[in-house]
Amino acid sequence: MNSEALMTMLITQGIVIFFAVYFFYKVLTIKPKAEPDSFTENDDVVERQTEI
Repeated sequence: MNSEALMTMLITQGIVIFFAVYFFYKVLTIKPKAEPDSFTENDDVVERQTEI
């Protein structure tokens, strides 16, 4: 393998690894959205529907 091909391969792999690590870090550190919890909305319900 000549030096131009080796440099192209290393640069390409470096760019791909950089973006993979960047987006993986971004996914792990994202703040959760405040979504309503369906269970807390039903806290005042005393009776459950019985199965037939």
